[in-house]
Amino acid sequence: MTTTEQARPSRLKAITAETKQLSFWAENAAPIGLVVLVIVFSILSPTFLTLGNIKAMLVAAAILVILAIGQAFVITTGGIDLSISATMTFGAIGFGLAFSNGAGFWLSALIAIVAAMLIGLINGLLIAKGKVTDFIATLGTLSVATGLALIVSNGKPISVNSPELLTLTSGSLGIFGYPIILAAIIAVGAWFFMFRTRFGLHVQAVGGNEESAVANGISATKIRMAVYLISAALAGVAALLLVARVGAAEPAINTQYLLNSIAAVVLGGVSLTGGKAKIVGPVIGALLLTALTNGLTLLGVSQFYQPLAVGLVVVLAALLTRFQKK
Repeated sequence: MTTTEQARPSRLKAITAETKQLSFWAENAAPIGLVVLVIVFSILSPTFLTLGNIKAMLVAAAILVILAIGQAFVITTGGIDLSISATMTFGAIGFGLAFSNGAGFWLSALIAIVAAMLIGLINGLLIAKGKVTDFIATLGTLSVATGLALIVSNGKPISVNSPELLTLTSGSLGIFGYPIILAAIIAVGAWFFMFRTRFGLHVQAVGGNEESAVANGISATKIRMAVYLISAALAGVAALLLVARVGAAEPAINTQYLLNSIAAVVLGGVSLTGGKAKIVGPVIGALLLTALTNGLTLLGVSQFYQPLAVGLVVVLAALLTRFQKK
């Protein structure tokens, strides 16, 4: 028996032993869960794996994917952004007002992102400069952004009829609609910045041990401000997809996006205590949550039970994070 042949059984034993450990399931909760859901729903519903439904799921997942990526940057530093959904709503209203007052699509899109980033700037200043805890600061800006959106829109949806938004909604390359392609481009860029740049290393360092990071010359203040700006900017991009999907800028906040953006990050294996970064994991987590909701809808499960199912999945994932490798 050759050395290569002898090595194969030992590698197989090592893989088998690893799968028996809870850390393996904790590290791979999102992809394993997604595969299980696809198998179960494809058996229970013949329409689940049709091209039309797959395309619809990917388009529906795009907003959550983008929000989850922004949330991942914040959570990697040990923080949390409770205002992300309200920031998206505020950006959507900014787009609607600008477009309805004669601004073109691109200028309106820029205004939407800038408006969202103003909320991110406030978050960053409160947390990094004012030393307000992230939970309180972002909970406050959640209310501020929600109130502003309602005030400037008079509490009424702003209809938007834009050819560019129509193209964004209906355009596709095969089964991949433009929204999920945009989300994929953002995911690739986020992965590059997180794992291939000094900035990304600094984000992880601040989340892992802020005192040590500062001692090594890293400005924790600048990093914290930056991640909240990134989260807000991505919320502004997500606002464009939201307006495109609904056909109007809605002033009412959708808290489901807030909860699911955090849930996707948890499912993706990012530690809530900070220091452990992942981008692919939260993306898969967002796809998992979308597939779960879609599958339950196809099976005719009442919408009252769907948040319960999502909550149970997230709680299980949160429990598994205790067994992640450090």
